Amino acid sequence: MKKSIIPVNHFCPQPLFVYGTNKEDGSPNFGLFNWLSGYFDKELGLMACIAEEKLTKDRIRATKIFSANLVTEEMLPMADYFGNTNGYTESKMKISVETEKGRVLDVPTLVKSPWIYELEVDRSIVLDGSEVFLCKIRNVLANAPLCDETLSVEQRMNTITPVLSIGQTYFKWDGTSLGNWGEPMKNMQRNTN
Repeated sequence: MKKSIIPVNHFCPQPLFVYGTNKEDGSPNFGLFNWLSGYFDKELGLMACIAEEKLTKDRIRATKIFSANLVTEEMLPMADYFGNTNGYTESKMKISVETEKGRVLDVPTLVKSPWIYELEVDRSIVLDGSEVFLCKIRNVLANAPLCDETLSVEQRMNTITPVLSIGQTYFKWDGTSLGNWGEPMKNMQRNTN
């Protein structure tokens, strides 16, 4: 038997992406997001919804470009840190993270991410409390195993182990919990002090 509940997106699992932008001084800035999905308008595009005011949103508005770096289990402590640390805090990016520039756009990317979109904002829709950016995909950077068509999609997914978010909990691809928001970054902070 089904029952009516308040609107939530708990059972709409979404992969996590770290968005990369350049600060005004050219240094990298990263934030964690999960409202990224595809759309089609003469070509495949991606739409990214960002709620509330954040440095990442400010920089996307200013530059109209950003990277979307798929988060893997290995990357989760760092990604969780990016998602739970205020971007306006000057010390946020004073952590050890390996980055490189995009191949097509001047955006920072995360070396450890196996799948990266370089995105250019085509237009945006301002909503009450959030903004949806409709983006053209200018480049995709993919690790070699993801390009191996002799492997099944399942084999490739098991190779990269993407992280999903449901409610305020992180999950492995197989549905096993990886902890609540704010927990994985505690391991990273202990390792970097």
